[in-house]
Order: sequence, then C-alpha cells, then structure tokens
Amino acid sequence: MLHASPLRLLLKRKKIIMLAGIIVAIIAGIITALFPLQYRADAQVLIISQSRYGVDPYTVIRSAERVGENISQVMKTSDFYNKVRELGQAGIDWSQFEGLNDRDKRKKWEKTIEPSVVYGTGVLNVSAYSVDSAEAQALAAAAANTLVSKGWEYVGGDVTIKIVNQPIVTRYPVRPNILINVVLGFIVGILLTSLMVVRKR
Repeated sequence: MLHASPLRLLLKRKKIIMLAGIIVAIIAGIITALFPLQYRADAQVLIISQSRYGVDPYTVIRSAERVGENISQVMKTSDFYNKVRELGQAGIDWSQFEGLNDRDKRKKWEKTIEPSVVYGTGVLNVSAYSVDSAEAQALAAAAANTLVSKGWEYVGGDVTIKIVNQPIVTRYPVRPNILINVVLGFIVGILLTSLMVVRKR
C-alpha cells in the first residue's frame, strides 16, 4: 500500500496540528507573562558635525552617523551609567542597580538603555525601559541630557549634540512582547507537529 502524500497527511491531521499550535501559543503567552512587563520611552538627539569649508552635506551626514554609532556603544558602558546617575534626574530608582557586581550591573544597564542610529539623518534614538512608565521617561531624559552636557568627552569639540524630541512613553508595555511570542509559539507548534506527523507516516 502506498503511503499518503505529505500534504494529504497534513490535511488529514489538520485539527491535531492546529490544536498543538494553540497549546504551544498559550504556553508561550503564560511564560512571557511571568516576566516583568516594561514600558519604553523614546527621545531623539541630533548629532551636528561642524562642517568645514568644501565638505559636501553627504559627508557631513556620514560623519554624524559615524559619531552616532560610536556614541551608541559608549552609552552602554559603566562610565556613561555613572554620568547619567551623577546628573541627579528625579524619578529614577537607582536601587535596582545596587548590590549587583560590575558584570551584572553592566548587563542590566545595557538592557535598560537602547540607543540606535537613524541612518541618513544624523539622529540618534535614545530608548529606555522600565516597569514604571514615569521612570522609563526619566531614564530616557537623563540619558539624552547627559549626552548634551557630557557628550563632548566622547566625541570632541567638533560635534554638537542637541535634543530634538523629548522622551515619550509607550501607552502599553512593549517588553516582553506577548503578542509576538504567542504568534511565534503558534507557528513553532504547527511546524513541529507537522514535522512529527510527516516523519511518522
């Protein structure tokens, strides 16, 4: 007797496959919900490279992008963390970093602050995460203000940094993303169950 084709076999077992996908999606959602839900606040700073005579605008923007890439790496360091803390921004609970060794403190800071360059614009996004929306906004504001006041230490005097957008907080928690994890869980459940069905034919 000839084996049924994989497609026909999958269609025959589609209810089981769909049920498995739903179960895995529910499990993924429950596991995700166990983690603290965090809000994100986004601020934008503009990096202005002092143009020299004869330098075209494209080169100036590329220079600003390069500076932005360097700054985005510097923002994840312990030195920048200390500068942000020294700023004394209200609304930030620094006790979450206390009691941690240097390695764990740096890892937590890297997860708290997330800079990213908007290529072609010279704009640097400064994102901050926290379980409290007001604290996320305060962290983003502190990081942006630190760049304005202390950024010259990292880039020199030929670059000006200016805040162009004050931090705005997301309406709902964004990390971890429950919806994406549920969808991925559903897809993974379907794929794994389909693979098991085909291999057992």
